[in-house]
Amino acid sequence: MNLVRGMAGLGLAAALMMSMSACGSSGSSGSDNSQSAATAMPAATTAAAGGAMSGAAMAPSDTGKDTKMGGEMHGRFGGPVYTGAPALNVTAALVAAGGGPEYYSTAKALTAMVGAATVKAEVAKLTKQYGAAEVGMWLKTFDFAVGDSLKIATAAGVKLPAADPKMTGKLLATTLATAGTAKDGTFQIEFLLDKAVSHKIHVQVMNDIDKAPGLGKKADLDYHMISNQAFFDVAQALGAKSIMLAPLH
Repeated sequence: MNLVRGMAGLGLAAALMMSMSACGSSGSSGSDNSQSAATAMPAATTAAAGGAMSGAAMAPSDTGKDTKMGGEMHGRFGGPVYTGAPALNVTAALVAAGGGPEYYSTAKALTAMVGAATVKAEVAKLTKQYGAAEVGMWLKTFDFAVGDSLKIATAAGVKLPAADPKMTGKLLATTLATAGTAKDGTFQIEFLLDKAVSHKIHVQVMNDIDKAPGLGKKADLDYHMISNQAFFDVAQALGAKSIMLAPLH
């Protein structure tokens, strides 16, 4: 909506911010606008304090376009599409936490939100789960996505509001996790990114990731998969036990 540098030394990887995620085709209809762009913690459906909505992780996949499922549009990686107005105040707070538009660092934003100890522990957990190379590429892709989304928004005449000085730390982290939680109670990075910068910009950023030298479609897929897991982990650490893990993780 630079992390490898800042946290590679720690083996870093915890996630909690928005950049953009998936949806290879832009226009879509019948999308999920039922939650407000920034908040509205969904009432928990079936609690899943420790795992996926249906038990096991789904096989990683990329449909390449928005797809209608169960009467709703879903993005390339399974998350529901949101076509309402973006929550630019929350996006501005995230960018500020990461050092501002020119020097944004996801590592810095993460540490500002949840603290170095939590970040270090999550990095170790994700590295064991996915591998050091994959976590490093996830972080690199996150930085690219944030920078690219800001560039696209600026070119379109979209200006971020001044960051709310109260929207920092764990409040910001919890707001992001809540905003990305779909009606079924699962955290979906695609849903969060639509809310952070709009579905249209989100789609353009994902297309840019697919074409960027050194990134590509696998980096895009891993970005979504690891982000779903990381946001779920952070939500649990912050006490948001009603948030569940997406099938794609």
